[in-house]
Amino acid sequence: MTTADISTRESRPSPDHCVDLAGTRWPLYKIEALVVGFVLFVGAGAVTQSMQVAVLTAATATVITWWTRRVHYSRTT
Repeated sequence: MTTADISTRESRPSPDHCVDLAGTRWPLYKIEALVVGFVLFVGAGAVTQSMQVAVLTAATATVITWWTRRVHYSRTT
């Protein structure tokens, strides 16, 4: 027989860390990550004049910010 270790911890962000956008609650870490990615996309595109560098830089920064802030907010709850 197989057993499952089911966590009872709620995975949703607390209301303190959410923003209401068009009637939908968005966790703050998602908005922060998207803003960082957009700023780096525009900055890297302006500096390097290369879409490949701009997209890869922005995507990397967005993913790192997303997961780092998500872990931070989950620990402060």
